[in-house]
Amino acid sequence: MNETGDNVVWIFHALTANSDPAEWWPGLVGEGKLFDPATYFIICVNMPGSCYGSIGPLDQDPRTNKTYYHEFPFFTPRDMVHAYQPLRKFLGIRKIHIGIGGSMGGQQLLEWAIEEPDLFEFIFPLATNAQHSPWGIAFNVSQRMGIEADSTWTERSPSAGIAGMRAARAMALISYRHYDTYLKAQPRTNQFPFENETGNGSETDQDWDGAASYQRYQGEKLARRFNAFSYYVLSQGMDAHNVGRGRGNMQKALQRIHAKTLVIGIETDILFPIQEQQFIAANIPRGNFRVIYSDYGHDGFLLEYDAIGKLIRDFVQNEFASQVASVNSNSYENNGL
Repeated sequence: MNETGDNVVWIFHALTANSDPAEWWPGLVGEGKLFDPATYFIICVNMPGSCYGSIGPLDQDPRTNKTYYHEFPFFTPRDMVHAYQPLRKFLGIRKIHIGIGGSMGGQQLLEWAIEEPDLFEFIFPLATNAQHSPWGIAFNVSQRMGIEADSTWTERSPSAGIAGMRAARAMALISYRHYDTYLKAQPRTNQFPFENETGNGSETDQDWDGAASYQRYQGEKLARRFNAFSYYVLSQGMDAHNVGRGRGNMQKALQRIHAKTLVIGIETDILFPIQEQQFIAANIPRGNFRVIYSDYGHDGFLLEYDAIGKLIRDFVQNEFASQVASVNSNSYENNGL
């Protein structure tokens, strides 16, 4: 952090990411990138409930001295913000230059910008919403049903429900991506066994269809780095998201935000459709909205580095130019010019 404390960037990670944004956002964070640690004091905190730090279901419950497992309480995005506020004060951060987050990270960002309206100078909520939709909840409940259907889920073991989580992740991926994503990246490779004249009917779906093997691969990939308990409670926290809770309604809550705001949506996002971002921008006093196209649907907020970086850079520069013009105009008026 520099002497004036005006170079803080707070990045909020999404559902299964971690506190190292250079790892999962390499096109935006790192040496020579938009968010360069040589320029900015960059903070990213593991959200409570995750398996990567802070506190999660595999930690010990101080009340019982036993592992939480199924008894771990879920945190809403607002609860998560309340966990970050003491860290901000401990680090001596009085002002955050830029707050940015996508999906569940964007939900947390909005909550904090509402809680402390003067804390952020700029905020960039990406592919997110002011309240989690019935459509989004339906996806999450279906995934939790997959975990619950795993016969091991009731066990008090770190690996409980892991097969169910593989299936849950495969379900989730369909909502994260788009029809064109699979059409272009996972095209049909072979025919069904009974259509293959030389086949003996013993082929599996992995043999003939790239999409099928890709779904299995993604489920296994998450199972190697995550646990079903964290996945379960984090999705519950997302479902509970509602910035209007206790604040009158969503519109009144968003109107409390003072930060200069650019809300970015993904045209092909079926999980957080762009009308959700348009609603946010329309109800923030200094809100602006931009949309980008991505073949990757919702996951575009993690992958479209160039488009997102340009929007952020241009927005900050234009706001700075407007401030300079305003100062110069006031100077002329004060001098009678």
